[in-house]
Amino acid sequence: MSLDVTIQMDPIRSIDIKGDSTFALGLEAQKRGHRLSYYEPRHLSMRDGDVYATVQSMALRREQGNHVDLGEPAKIRLADTDVVLLRQDPPFDMNYITTTHLLEKVHSAEKKAGKTLVVNDPAHVRNAPEKLFVTEFEGVMPATLITSDADEIRAFRAEFKDIIVKPLYGNGGAGVFRLRADDENLNSLLELFGQLFREPVIAQQYLPDVRKGDKRIILVDGKAVGAINRVPAEGESRSNMHVGGRAEKSDLTRREQDICEQIGPELKKRGLIFVGIDVIGDYLTEINVTSPTGIQEIARFGGADIAALIWDAIENRF
Repeated sequence: MSLDVTIQMDPIRSIDIKGDSTFALGLEAQKRGHRLSYYEPRHLSMRDGDVYATVQSMALRREQGNHVDLGEPAKIRLADTDVVLLRQDPPFDMNYITTTHLLEKVHSAEKKAGKTLVVNDPAHVRNAPEKLFVTEFEGVMPATLITSDADEIRAFRAEFKDIIVKPLYGNGGAGVFRLRADDENLNSLLELFGQLFREPVIAQQYLPDVRKGDKRIILVDGKAVGAINRVPAEGESRSNMHVGGRAEKSDLTRREQDICEQIGPELKKRGLIFVGIDVIGDYLTEINVTSPTGIQEIARFGGADIAALIWDAIENRF
């Protein structure tokens, strides 16, 4: 089976091929004989209900700085391609949301004439913001407050003494602050957030277990298939790799297996084929459905070939 695969993503020439999950997915598709093309979200259009993209054919190789050959730009109807991988990074803003509305026009959960399989399902990507989606599952989160009310946040810190405050639609560890009971920066921070964001912020009880790591677990079609532990650098409360977090090999605990079994059926039902969740200690903190990462790190530590598992799941739709 040979499929026409189009990837909606950020500029491909600037990616880090050692860690980029989209690159791994593209290489696996190429290995299977699928035809690859690529476009950035700004090259997506809709006219009279028809959705188009100006794409470039693409050939990939694992050679940093020389990892891609691109063809000449050409406009195509996305309904004429088989698969679109929705892979640009957040911010999850109105631009991102608009792309999900456009892709929803061409998406079908099963391949049908004049329809395209979009991975992940764009309507459910739109309806599952990473820090909000978690709230749909009972007993998995730390104490959490979502609000724009400064008095509520002050009361939340007074109750828990040590909290994390972050933008509700942020990503990659940007804008994450730890505020202890005696920290005098809370008011200034809330003023800054109010100037930068119109949306509420999220506050959570600080989990000391983060010093042992923030585990990224990958689920494919609702099943846990691999994990990597990310340990914060000394003096950091964030474990993200690009701010100095250290990757460690990891297996799933019984509690983590229970969390995956609780949320997995709902992910599958929503057409969320490739999902990355974040677990600290016994608590689920985020469900990443926009452009999850971590599959190359898991493979590097001897884990499953998750890119292959994702393509198995996609091909099964056909």
